[in-house]
Amino acid sequence: MLTDRAIGPERPVGLAAPADATVTGRAAQPDRPAEAAGPTVPGGPAPAPGDVIERRLHPVTPLRRAWAPVAVVIGWAVHDPDGAQRHLTRLTTTTLLIGLAVIVPAAALYGFCSWWFTHFAVTGTELRIRTGLVFRRTAHIRLERIQAVDVTQPLLARVAGVAKLRLDVIGTDKKDELAFLGADEARALRAELLARAAGFAPETAHEVGEAPARQLLRVPPGVLAMSLVLTGATWGSLAAALVVPPVLWLATHSLWTVLAVALPLLGAAGASSVGRFVTEYDWTVGESPDGLRIDHGLLDRAHETVPPGRVQTVRIVEPLLWRRRGWVRVELDVAGSSNSVLLPVAPRAIAEEVVARVLPGVTVPEHTALTPSPRRARWCVPVWWRGYGLAVTDAVFAARSGLLRRTLALVPHAKVQSVRMTQGPWERARGLAGVSVDTGADKTVTARLRDAAEARDLLAAQAERSRTGRRDARPDRWMA
Repeated sequence: MLTDRAIGPERPVGLAAPADATVTGRAAQPDRPAEAAGPTVPGGPAPAPGDVIERRLHPVTPLRRAWAPVAVVIGWAVHDPDGAQRHLTRLTTTTLLIGLAVIVPAAALYGFCSWWFTHFAVTGTELRIRTGLVFRRTAHIRLERIQAVDVTQPLLARVAGVAKLRLDVIGTDKKDELAFLGADEARALRAELLARAAGFAPETAHEVGEAPARQLLRVPPGVLAMSLVLTGATWGSLAAALVVPPVLWLATHSLWTVLAVALPLLGAAGASSVGRFVTEYDWTVGESPDGLRIDHGLLDRAHETVPPGRVQTVRIVEPLLWRRRGWVRVELDVAGSSNSVLLPVAPRAIAEEVVARVLPGVTVPEHTALTPSPRRARWCVPVWWRGYGLAVTDAVFAARSGLLRRTLALVPHAKVQSVRMTQGPWERARGLAGVSVDTGADKTVTARLRDAAEARDLLAAQAERSRTGRRDARPDRWMA
């Protein structure tokens, strides 16, 4: 689906912004007004103070929601296919037509009512979503707690010119959504919500809009296709899909057993090759004052914005068959975002330039700068111990792992939430230990098989570097 992704200001769960918070950025903004300031209409003038204008969704929304009763019938048929077939054979043409005459209007009425009783409004401090016909539900989404705003467009929604707005809020597992809005209205509302979350006043937030972007790179489709061909996971899943089903047939002669195993394997093979090509097609990275803009997708286009201050970890991945061509894949851990890919494939030099924009002031360590594990580590992890390495600079904690699929993880010191030393029985016997750092994205990066004395020194030094890094770090604010 087409995703228009943007990420709001990072803030610990359960803590609201301080009342005297101010924002720096494109222009100095006045303090955030009280709720009485009222909402603004994207693309239009700011309402008078005290006004709260409630709006409805796009008129095509009932068509989407009318499918709910039909989906219930289909779900029952899938759950009990034998019973559904028996009931279907008993139906006469007249009964079937009467049933359709009842179900279709009922579905249309349900869709219309759900649309009619759904309203949303933007006030000075929150986005308010009111839904429900029988059971009323009102969601009060505080603007300063918005973590991310998505504008998604499935293929049919693109044809209809509508979009879905999804919000990721601190402290909630489920995303609230507005489906559907006009595509232009959804983008304008998204820009306004992010401007409000950054501290812009309601009177000017609707005028901010999205900052212009400058293209940094574009991945050619031919390069993407070749990178997938040279990926071991593609061939591994394809080999499993071709070998395992015949072996099961020879062993069991059960068609259902073969299908139950073959279909997931074929799906995995397709997802690792064709699925990735369709998703990562025409991958384009641009730079804007708000962060890096990512556009990609063949059928369903996606547009995402990744602010540098929200990135917790960057991973540079080098599959074995890519190394002769000098290609790497860059992955991310971003607080409050499901986006995990920055570059699907790119030359290493270009990838390092993009990483420097995501992590300002960070230089990717060379392979020769990484200290390998001691030779006695081979007794704990034979052969694969050669893939481990560590480098600590003034800006990042860099840990390498993997031999065939080499991965270098970079964690800025300011993003380290905790650091700990771990030591198993085999490691204690050989005088080895591991040092792990945890980030705000609930991820862990571990430097394995280090000398025990080195690990103890690293533990104390990394804790101090993390404190210093957080003290000197820039605030993670949109448009700051």
